[in-house]
Amino acid sequence: MSDVINEAVTMLSAKMDGVDIGGTVKFDIEGEGCVMVDDAGVRAGDEEADVTLSADPETFQGMMDGETNPTAAFMTGKLKVDGDMGMAMKLASALA
Repeated sequence: MSDVINEAVTMLSAKMDGVDIGGTVKFDIEGEGCVMVDDAGVRAGDEEADVTLSADPETFQGMMDGETNPTAAFMTGKLKVDGDMGMAMKLASALA
């Protein structure tokens, strides 16, 4: 598993602590791998999900650091969303 994925699991675990997303989200970090988030927690993996968010490592890192707004990243094409847009919106507010 890459250092980027390990760091993503750690960062997402802290941001998602206590957040009930009501489904399964997959973060697909281009060239690095995937991170799964559901009500059971955060883990490395590449499974079926209700919504998949895809971004390059720089965009993902910016969202984790709070330097990149997830909605702005989506509107500019830096973040791609496939699946349940409502869940993606709920997640975006948790990450902001």
